[in-house]
Amino acid sequence: MQTEIEAKWLSIDLNKVRARLRDIGAILIAPERLMTRRTYDYDNHRLCKVNGWIRVRDEGNKVTLSYKQLNDRTLHGTKEVCVEVDSFSKTCDFLNAIGMKSKSYQETRRESWKLGNAEIELDTWPWIPSFVEIEASDEGELKSVAEKLDFDYSKALHGSVELAYQAIYDVTEEEIDSWEEILFIDTPDWLLSRLLIV
Repeated sequence: MQTEIEAKWLSIDLNKVRARLRDIGAILIAPERLMTRRTYDYDNHRLCKVNGWIRVRDEGNKVTLSYKQLNDRTLHGTKEVCVEVDSFSKTCDFLNAIGMKSKSYQETRRESWKLGNAEIELDTWPWIPSFVEIEASDEGELKSVAEKLDFDYSKALHGSVELAYQAIYDVTEEEIDSWEEILFIDTPDWLLSRLLIV
C-alpha cells in the first residue's frame, strides 16, 4: 500500500487561504464542488478491527474506490490503495453484491489546488469549520508548502477527518464511525449537545 504523506490544519478561513494560495503561485485545479462518498466494511467489522475501511467517492470529476488503513496518527501512519472506477452507483452495487455493508454516506465540499508536486485541498464537512489538507511526495515538500501558506507545522494533524470533529465535539472515533449519514443539514441536536466550546 502507498503511504499518504499529508497533514491537516483545522478551522481555516477559506478566503484568506485562497488569497495566500494565489499569492504564492498555486494553481486552482478544481473549484469547490460537492463530493459524495460511501464507506464499507464486512458484517463482522473485519476492516474496522485494523482501522481500515473501503471508500467509494464521487469527486465531481472522477470516481475512486479506495482501501484506507490508519495504522497510527503520524506522518507515515495512513496507508491507501486507490483505483479510478467509472460509476459511483455501480461500484456501490458491486460492493453490496460481494457481501460488504455500507457504514456511512457522507457529503463534503472540496476545492483543489496544486503547488509544485503538492496537492492542497480546502475541505468543508458538515457541522465543523473548514480545514486544509496538504499532500506531498515527502515531508520536506510538505513542510515547505505549509511554511509558504503560513501554517505552523507543529500544529499539523495526521489521520482521518475524525480529528476535525473531535476538535469541536466531545465524541469518540467509534461514535463518529457509527454515524450513518454526514450531510449538509442543520447540526443535529444530539451533536450540538456535545459541543466542546459553547
